[in-house]
Amino acid sequence: MRKNQTKELTKQVRDKVVEKYEAGLGNKKISRALNISLSTIKSIIRKWKEYGTTANLPRGGRPPKLKSRTRRK
Repeated sequence: MRKNQTKELTKQVRDKVVEKYEAGLGNKKISRALNISLSTIKSIIRKWKEYGTTANLPRGGRPPKLKSRTRRK
């Protein structure tokens, strides 16, 4: 993993963010309560409003050339 990449949040954490948002908590309060950055909270809520889900969405990019079975270990 590159230095500037971070692990993505679990679906349970994203669901908790949406749950608190629907309960009427503001973004700052959610951010402090769950110890997640404000920009991440805003991003989760924006994607939830747009797509109606907190599940990981498919990403673009070139498919791997080799199957996972044939890669060297």
